[in-house]
Formats: sequence, C-alpha cells, structure tokens
Amino acid sequence: MSEHNGTTTADPSPKSNDNSQLSETSLLEVDSLQKSFGGIRAVDDVSFEIRSGSIVGLIGPNGAGKSTTFDLITGVASPDAGSVYFQGRNITGRQPYRNVNQGLVRTFQLSRELDEMTVIENLILAPQDQTGEYFWQPVLPGTRKRVRSEERDLRERVWETLEFFELDHLADEYARNLSGGQRKLLELARALLTDPDILLLDEPLVGVNPTLERKLLGRIHDLNDRGYTFLLIEHDVDVIMENCERVIVMNQGQILADGSPAEVSDDQRVLEAYLGETV
Repeated sequence: MSEHNGTTTADPSPKSNDNSQLSETSLLEVDSLQKSFGGIRAVDDVSFEIRSGSIVGLIGPNGAGKSTTFDLITGVASPDAGSVYFQGRNITGRQPYRNVNQGLVRTFQLSRELDEMTVIENLILAPQDQTGEYFWQPVLPGTRKRVRSEERDLRERVWETLEFFELDHLADEYARNLSGGQRKLLELARALLTDPDILLLDEPLVGVNPTLERKLLGRIHDLNDRGYTFLLIEHDVDVIMENCERVIVMNQGQILADGSPAEVSDDQRVLEAYLGETV
C-alpha cells in the first residue's frame, strides 16, 4: 500500500502503484461465493473480478444479495463456499480489521460515525497503527516526541481531507448533528484516511440531497483520477450507468449480467429482473 504524506494542497495524495502487475491482473477476485441463511441461498456461486483503478457498480433488486456479497468480501460474514482474493492473496473469512489494515475498506448502508465525538475526532481515529494508540508506547524513551510529531502530521493530513470534502467548517461539530449527506461525506473521508487500495461503498447516496450527491460523486471521480478503485452498490440505476465504467447485476443471489453500462442497459434479463415481467 502506498502511504499518504502531507502535501501542499488540500487534495489527498495520489495512490502510487509500484506493482506493475496490478494493471494486468485483478486487484480483487471473487470466486464462486456461496452463502445461505436457513433455506435461502442469499449468494449463489458469485464470481467476478475488479481491476485496479476502476469504478464498478453492483446493482440489483432488493434482496438480490449485494450487501451480503460485500459482507463476504470484507470478512463481516464467512462464506459457505468459494474464495476471495485481494492483491493475489486468499483472504476468505479474514477478520475485517485485518482487511482494512491491508487496504480493503468498506462503508455501510447506515453510516457508523462516533456520534459523541466531533468530526475531526472521528477522522483522527481513522489512520491505522498510530504510536499513541498503544498505552505502553508513550512511556518508552524518546517515544513522546515521536507521538507528538505523528499527531502534528496527522492533524495536517486530516485538515487536508476535511478541506477536500468541504467539511472543514464542521470540524468541531458533533457527528450526531450532521445531516445524512454530511454523514456520508464524513464516512468516505474516514475510509480514505485508512489508506485504502479499494473502497467498497454500500449505498453511499442514501439520504443525500441532490447538491451533496453531486459533491460526493465528484469526490469519487477525483479520487479515482488519483488511482483509487471503487466498487459501489447503489439503487439509483441512472447514477450507476452515468458514473461507472462497468456494471455487475445480481438477482436472487446470482450474477445476472456483467458488462458496460450500454451492454447491461440493453440486456433483456436485467429489464425483466427490475420490472418483474417480460418486457
């Protein structure tokens, strides 16, 4: 993973890509995933791959298995069968925090901020492996100076991120007081500060007004231009078709279609899945 260093601009640093193979191989591979709950097969033999630097949409009717697929990829749930590979390594069933540490990060349908903390406090907690997190580190000789230096650099990076998402005017506001759209921006900002290689966004536009929706989509494209990879679930099909280079369609736990927005839009099976009848 690349490391975001402080820059002279408010924009997050580009993702460096020292692995030349990433342009030729998949960053994320899902192979024959299965998951049942009782007698219901929520995810049924799902396979796809995500290449580095892409924006891919995952759509489907309610109950299609999209969020469950995210759970299986990120370790929130373990599959009954199948495998998940990230950067060429088998991570099937690996605990979520370990995936985050390696650059596989997700958001949820319902934002999960720490409501009793301010916006800036929420963001300061996001970066991994801070020296000051370990209760025994600050008492070691010379460590206090390093902790202070890290905290100073971290605050600079957090402020750059706040400015990038236009949340700097809310830095000292409690997270509980934010609007739905502001919470979505905060969640994406917090995910970015973990230094991800891929971001899995589960309905990032739910509860977001049109103005903030445009802002959030703009930030996603800005980050993609800097080398970040996105896989996003969204119920607004038009948003997916207009903003994703590739669309995966699920229905009843299975992959129904996978292709460009134009190809998926013309697929009769997709129209039938959404409209519930032969079109």
